[in-house]
Amino acid sequence: MGLAEAPSAGWYALYTCSRHEKQVAVQLQQRDIEFFLPVYTCVRRWKDRRVTLQLPLFPGYVFVHTLLQRRLEVLNVPGTVRFVAFNGRPVALPESDLLRLRSGLDQGLCATPHPYMKIGRRVRVRCGPLAGLEGIFVRKKEHSRIVLSIDLIMRSVAVEVDAADVEPLN
Repeated sequence: MGLAEAPSAGWYALYTCSRHEKQVAVQLQQRDIEFFLPVYTCVRRWKDRRVTLQLPLFPGYVFVHTLLQRRLEVLNVPGTVRFVAFNGRPVALPESDLLRLRSGLDQGLCATPHPYMKIGRRVRVRCGPLAGLEGIFVRKKEHSRIVLSIDLIMRSVAVEVDAADVEPLN
């Protein structure tokens, strides 16, 4: 096998059973499989109390960094359904975009789920932890947000940014 054919690990979207993302993440951690489960904090009000919850930013998905040869080991984790695939073959996500999102969330960026968007005013983040990422610029009241979409899973997330930190794309 030549150098060009050497297998390399990639980030893959793993589809999970409904509301099993955290259990899958625990199982992946126990099996020493690198994963990324982005979460956001929200407050829910029930009849008698308010509860602060950590919910998945991309419901139904956990991101896994692995070799394709190990996919059976990943799929044996309880609560997993399948890898997101195209023509029956799992498709790797752009690693740089996923790592920037991870870095931004680690630095405390406020992110929330957003309806999937493909059309709108496209911009690129110039500075900060999301520098280089492209998305759609939206305003919500006095706040500026950029909607980042992962086309492979057709999900979006809105992240608050300063309007001065983005530049329009042509």
